[in-house]
Amino acid sequence: MNFSSWPSLLVVDVEGNGTNPPDLVEVAALPVRDGRPDTSTAGAWLTRPKNPVTPFAARVHGLTNKRLEHEPGWEEIADTVHTLLGGSWICAHNAHVDYKVLSAHLPRWQPAGVLDTLRLAKATYSGLPKYGLDALIEHVRLDLSAAPAQRHRATFDAYAAALLLIEMAGHYDTWDRLVAAAVPPGLPGAPQAAEEPTLW
Repeated sequence: MNFSSWPSLLVVDVEGNGTNPPDLVEVAALPVRDGRPDTSTAGAWLTRPKNPVTPFAARVHGLTNKRLEHEPGWEEIADTVHTLLGGSWICAHNAHVDYKVLSAHLPRWQPAGVLDTLRLAKATYSGLPKYGLDALIEHVRLDLSAAPAQRHRATFDAYAAALLLIEMAGHYDTWDRLVAAAVPPGLPGAPQAAEEPTLW
């Protein structure tokens, strides 16, 4: 894979407060450049949700209401997040979830396309019993010694998904083939079906 052919791309991850629909409590956006995660230009934000974090969500990611009480509200950071994301491609594990939540919080934002490492893993490593992020980290034997924070924090999960994407990209010889395997139908960037010829 020639990484220099890739468009601007950020691996994203979001953590929520456990409600449905969720309020955001953490967002991470990690650029991938030249086949490597670029932590020097990454963005990571904690945000105080409008509704309290549920006990279950706090147990998963460790972000309690007390931890978040002095963080900025979403309206204070939304423009900054939007600016970093811009019109780049994004990638996430089970990406329709992150895309849906970010789109709800950033109604004017539209990525160029959405890669899903879950969908890509099913195409790349067929026959695995599980395709969750933990299972894939173990299968690929990712070196996460430099990952920030810990599992289920947005910065850690974005870093892990970025390494997973880079590893799987080696199985595809062009960006277009990667896109064909990784973009879920109906999300931005999905290859368009060829139009049927008509008599007109």
